Amino acid sequence: MQKTSTRQGILALSPIIVLLTIYLAGSIVAGDFYKIPIAAAFMAASVYAIAISRGESLNSRIENFSQGAANPRIMYMIWIFILAGAFAALAKAMGAVDATVNLTLNLIPGNYLPAGIFIAACFISMSIGTSVGTIVALTPVVTALAAQIGCDTAWLVAIVVGGAFFGDNLSFISDTTIAATQTQGCSMRSKFRTNIKLVTPAAIAALLLYAFSGNNIEDITAPAVTFTEGFKCLPYIIVIATALCGMNVLAVLLLGIAAAGCMGLVYGTLDSISIFTEMGSGIMGMCELIIVTMLAGGLLEIVRINGGLDYMIRIITLRVRSRRAAELAITALTALANLCTANNTIAILTVGDISRDISKKYSISPRRAASLLDTTSCVVQGIIPYGAQLLMAAGLAQVSPLEIIPNLYYPMCVAAAIAVSIIIKGKQGSTVKID
Repeated sequence: MQKTSTRQGILALSPIIVLLTIYLAGSIVAGDFYKIPIAAAFMAASVYAIAISRGESLNSRIENFSQGAANPRIMYMIWIFILAGAFAALAKAMGAVDATVNLTLNLIPGNYLPAGIFIAACFISMSIGTSVGTIVALTPVVTALAAQIGCDTAWLVAIVVGGAFFGDNLSFISDTTIAATQTQGCSMRSKFRTNIKLVTPAAIAALLLYAFSGNNIEDITAPAVTFTEGFKCLPYIIVIATALCGMNVLAVLLLGIAAAGCMGLVYGTLDSISIFTEMGSGIMGMCELIIVTMLAGGLLEIVRINGGLDYMIRIITLRVRSRRAAELAITALTALANLCTANNTIAILTVGDISRDISKKYSISPRRAASLLDTTSCVVQGIIPYGAQLLMAAGLAQVSPLEIIPNLYYPMCVAAAIAVSIIIKGKQGSTVKID
């Protein structure tokens, strides 16, 4: 690693500082953490990064940026985003989301309602790969249930939020999973195996808390679900089953799209035109993420060429003498980026390359690094009051985000699990099994 001077290092890293300053300071001034579009902040920082680069012509600097924005890892990620957006929109339009929600709630006894809601949120979010989508689907239902059975609304909504992040962290079609595995260079299946071991104790602990806390809730009448309606869950089941079998993620999503489209035609919820309309809508919904992904790739390539990544790694690892400290550094970097951007996917993209270099230096397997990135970002995103998920949940339930946060048992349990895992893993050897 070529040694970069402090002055050169700070200048090279300044585009990231500009990015966070524009987004964070602008959002604070505007009083809304989603007032400043992250894509616009990335664009301004990218222009600045190209402008401060020295030693090459403007055309060469733009070419370097473009190579970073369109490198094979970025383009593969974009293909996954496109197919994931098409599948999610198509499955929702054909009725799979409503069927999954009703089927799950129909099977839950009243005294196990909190635990059942948690399981439903976990299953749905893992199936559709988005925490926001899960919150939008379940929050209106649990808000009505809370009023019906006399429960604290913020408590039930917090259960949904926790379960939503369980799936967001593990789903094969989640943008955080895609970003984490692609930036670290590991397979989704190997990352899933590592991740499930990390979060399972936390999920069990949260589930037990919810199970015991529902003893005073009486049974309620759930909407009946026929076998025909329940069969609408099949596209999600196909996606999970084929992904767990190790099928290529692009093939998995294509198979899910085909299944959702065919079932939509059979049930009459879609026709040959609306299939493409819904797919197009889903793809367009991913446009900002695609643009941000390309801008992030180009921006970080300029920072890397200028020596910024080497300098940051040297400073961060200056006092790192062990694998445990290296894992702690990756976790801290991810948490800090997420606090500043209020977006877990962008946080992963921002520190992904840096984390990959740290992992290689301290013999941390790619799947372990991807797990730390994804899990840490989901924990932080799940507890910040200005994140999209809490704002969405609070708005739908008509409660304050600050009322929800104390009831977020699952994210808190996962945070504890990460800390324990780093302590235990740090004592182990540095042998790395290649994925």
